[in-house]
Amino acid sequence: MRYSDFVTVMTNARMDRYLTACAGNTRKTMTLYRKNLQLSQELFTVISCFEVALRNAIDKKCVAFLGNDWLRNGAVAGGIFDNNRCRLTKQNINEAIGKLHHYTHFKLVAELGFGFWRYMFAQNQFNATSRILLGIFPSKPASSPAIQYNNIYIFNQLAHLNDIRNRMAHHEPICFLPGQPIRNTAYARQHYNLILQLFQWMQIDEGSLLYGLDHILTVCSEIDAL
Repeated sequence: MRYSDFVTVMTNARMDRYLTACAGNTRKTMTLYRKNLQLSQELFTVISCFEVALRNAIDKKCVAFLGNDWLRNGAVAGGIFDNNRCRLTKQNINEAIGKLHHYTHFKLVAELGFGFWRYMFAQNQFNATSRILLGIFPSKPASSPAIQYNNIYIFNQLAHLNDIRNRMAHHEPICFLPGQPIRNTAYARQHYNLILQLFQWMQIDEGSLLYGLDHILTVCSEIDAL
């Protein structure tokens, strides 16, 4: 496809930073755009696998401690989330239940999004679930005076993954330095390494889990070589 046709579809507003990053080379510009899409697909897949692993680990831990229907029970009157500090959690659970045509706990777990599970590590929700959820990271480093590997640390790390997940979902590029039209894969690589680290802290063999799915470093290298 000629660049003039390509940009008619994608718009100049979208393509300008790609064109700048490629010093006006239109062939490289189209290649970079396509490689960014490929990188987004690859990273979104890996984040999706992590999201499923995270929510299942949280659910397994809470089922063992709080009972088989801990989410729905937590959102009823007198439940662990029935208070002003957890009101949005309660609201999210009840809204998710309302979307289900046929309720099961498993369907409810799947209906709740990444942001919901991230907030299980916010202080109020972490306290409401009896402070048990750091147990899903048995290989997490011990805290030190320099850094506290506590629930807030996990909450903030998950926020980084939620942000890049939302960025990709809204078709924003991840192949640039943040806020600059400069081709760079450090942003994507940092988030990829964070996912691998969290998998390792959960004692999940990420290499086996992602076998055949993970080509992120290959695509990053292809972008760097343009």
